[in-house]
Amino acid sequence: MDETLVPGAFVRHPAQPDWGLGQVQSVIGHRVTVNFENAGKLLIDITAAPLSLVDDDDPALAGP
Repeated sequence: MDETLVPGAFVRHPAQPDWGLGQVQSVIGHRVTVNFENAGKLLIDITAAPLSLVDDDDPALAGP
């Protein structure tokens, strides 16, 4: 498991960019629940669909 995927971390799904920015809600083994801004809450199996961690300096994390 990727130890950087912890609750509160921001991620993107590389194969589904239209889902937008997601925030990790929970991690249980290889299953990660993520709340995406345009797709809602989804359960992702990271062995089949790896997620990309969003860097702290990503403009998407900046306020308005």
